[in-house]
Amino acid sequence: MGGDRMGAFLERIRENAMSGRGINAEDALTVLSLPQVEIWPLLTVSETVRRHFKGDQIRLCSIVNAKSGLCSEDCAFCSQSSRSKASIEKYPLMEEEEIVMAARDAKRRGAREFSIVTSGLSMHNSRELERVGNAIERIRTDVGLETCVSLGTLSAENISVLLSRGLRSVHHNLETARGFFPSICTTHDYEEDILAVRVAKAAGAWVCCGGIFGIGETAEDRVDLAMTLRELDVDSIPVNFLNPIEGTPLDGKCDLTPFCCLKIIVMLRLCHPSREIIVCGGREVNLRDLQGLIFAAGATGMMIGNYLTTAGRPAEDDLRMIEDLGLGLRAL
Repeated sequence: MGGDRMGAFLERIRENAMSGRGINAEDALTVLSLPQVEIWPLLTVSETVRRHFKGDQIRLCSIVNAKSGLCSEDCAFCSQSSRSKASIEKYPLMEEEEIVMAARDAKRRGAREFSIVTSGLSMHNSRELERVGNAIERIRTDVGLETCVSLGTLSAENISVLLSRGLRSVHHNLETARGFFPSICTTHDYEEDILAVRVAKAAGAWVCCGGIFGIGETAEDRVDLAMTLRELDVDSIPVNFLNPIEGTPLDGKCDLTPFCCLKIIVMLRLCHPSREIIVCGGREVNLRDLQGLIFAAGATGMMIGNYLTTAGRPAEDDLRMIEDLGLGLRAL
């Protein structure tokens, strides 16, 4: 793209994002196709948009893998799925005290929000739901953290009960575009995930919904996911990059580069100017020494500590990175 055309393009996407409308699918695809040399003026635009809508206070969250493995679903990227031969620890739902202790540890590391994550398509067991509800109440009142759950598909009634216990957010990823989804998961339909997001939104929860990139999807798929998230009016978008795990169908198949990851974050920021964009799994593996640029790209937060079945880097390193960039931490 020539200098004049590039300048006009940057001005157009800046104006559309700053208006709050967000850029259209055609411009989003252009963002993803720009050569590496164009990333620097692009980051100037995305950082301007992020600062305008969200400021310089970074949101830190952490999770506990409260129920691991033994999942009936066949998601190709996941070490906990029925298709996985990965060597991971498998266990039933943690006891309430273990979950609360994990939240206390997350707060010591700097987290402002804590999510209880369980494997499986859904959680219907009333005793398990009661245990999660008890933990939520204690984490909110005793530990002092905002709470989130990722329990698979939940009914409106169960979400309402958890909200009454102090829950703030419900997490449910779409993972990828509607057209590509059957390539990575065949055990449930994409529309089930769409419905789960709509139910959580209607129940009054803050909805955290995003996906995972680097699983074989095209640039068009990435844009399609961004547009679907906009249609659903989600509140927060978690961004994961594939960390190929030995024993999963996608072992050794990730072809992301740091600049590719940055352009994905930029595209999401410009499509969703006022939403939270949280960089989560695969950050360390795929962005490597360019992790600090995620905030210029438009991220407003990141997950710290360990992920579901893979290790993160020390939280102290992330806190130092934020301080070195002249950014602050979102207050509790």
